[in-house]
Amino acid sequence: MVAAAFTVDLDKPLVFQVGHLEEQYQEWVHQPIVSKEGPRFFENDVLEFLTRTKWWVIPLIWLPVVCWCLSTSIQMGHTITEVAIMVVFGIILWTLIEYVLHRFLFHIKTKSYWGNTAHYLLHGCHHKHPMDGLRLVFPPAAAAILCFPFWNLIKLFSTPTTTPGLFGGGLLGYVIYDCTHYYLHHGQPSSDPAKYLKKYHLNHHFRIQTKGFGITSTLWDHVFGTLPSTKSVDKST
Repeated sequence: MVAAAFTVDLDKPLVFQVGHLEEQYQEWVHQPIVSKEGPRFFENDVLEFLTRTKWWVIPLIWLPVVCWCLSTSIQMGHTITEVAIMVVFGIILWTLIEYVLHRFLFHIKTKSYWGNTAHYLLHGCHHKHPMDGLRLVFPPAAAAILCFPFWNLIKLFSTPTTTPGLFGGGLLGYVIYDCTHYYLHHGQPSSDPAKYLKKYHLNHHFRIQTKGFGITSTLWDHVFGTLPSTKSVDKST
């Protein structure tokens, strides 16, 4: 006897439902619901609050940290020009991390209960509800946790005086990424490069979700051969 397929009830909190989809999860999560009203994730109000973030919270919290990091490298003896070079390198490093995370972690194939649940929280919810404006940027509490491995990664190939500057550049790259991502979904750019990036990103959501993993740049899609075709996508935002 074949068990009946699980059906997600969109009127109830979703996070602890999606795991029951098992093998059906991948197909379900990549069938977007284009609505600006996001779903409820948790029954618990505190957990639900932690999943919702206004876009302007990202620069408000993280730009002061960026400034502190850059000023620290200057206080340690580096010139403004040297720190500017660190910032550029840090931003480029972030674009690579952005690409790798999006391609290999955010789009990992899952089918177990907890695998599906974790993936939905991490990125699946964004593909299912791509216009949910309160879940387009990364919650600051989660981002703060990820700062530690990012700092330690930079320490592997930098000196104690350059680590803060490089980290600050990478963190600035993250801020640009999150704000750009929000704008590509909710802004209406009238000229390139923003207009091109919006089309490129909507292609990823609505036409070919196995390509176009960059957000702020198509650089690494060019390098690794994952650039989608230029066919436009006619989806309202």
